[in-house]
Amino acid sequence: MTDRAEAIAVENLHKRFGPLEVLKGVSLTAREGDVIAIIGGSGSGKSTFLRCINMLELPSAGTVTIHGEQIAMKKDGRGGLMPADRRQVQRIRSRLGMVFQSFNLWQHMTILQNVIEAPVHVLGVARAEAIERAETILRRVGLFEKRDAYPAFLSGGQQQRAAIARALAVQPHVMLFDEPTSALDPELVGEVLSVIGDLAKEKRTMILVTHEMKFARNVANHIVFLANGVIEEQGPPEEIFGAPKSERLKKFISSIH
Repeated sequence: MTDRAEAIAVENLHKRFGPLEVLKGVSLTAREGDVIAIIGGSGSGKSTFLRCINMLELPSAGTVTIHGEQIAMKKDGRGGLMPADRRQVQRIRSRLGMVFQSFNLWQHMTILQNVIEAPVHVLGVARAEAIERAETILRRVGLFEKRDAYPAFLSGGQQQRAAIARALAVQPHVMLFDEPTSALDPELVGEVLSVIGDLAKEKRTMILVTHEMKFARNVANHIVFLANGVIEEQGPPEEIFGAPKSERLKKFISSIH
């Protein structure tokens, strides 16, 4: 047993897009300091699951609890669910750091402006304090010298590190990464994984959808293998990669080596 508090608890999550059921009852608990890597083939539901946690996609059924607070849902009249209180969702989402495949930076803002935007305009942090905090974070991700540059003048790896800095700026309870290196040229992947690896060493709570298996094995303390919308197998990295039980997982691992 562990005495670490639950950071995220997802119970029996379903997600349908019309007749297609992408998630078929997925349950997952992340405790404080957990680094959970979600792996699986294309179309297995990994990104959809992550997007349901912060309500970028609305679940068709199930519950999501963040830091002990369950997101209140109600029927939407079409057989699905919708938030019962949008302000609750906005408040909870403001403390979830989300990093996407495509960097989603605001192109008309400098890197520093991107990083301070949410702290100032969503969380109400004083601008001077937000700038000081942002500059500290940009130093950590190796972008302090680029703080006055616009995203278009940065490499893909630099833009993704800026996106990570922006997510960190809200002092999130949990960091969510949706295949953060999939849009990068191979030579730029390492610099982004290095930053994420440093965050893992700080015992930050993170859920990471990734196709970088070696990285997942090295940084995560728990691996979840999604297949056809269900958790086929989960456990510590040494078990999942070293002694997989299900035939589907064995086939998946052998296909990526």
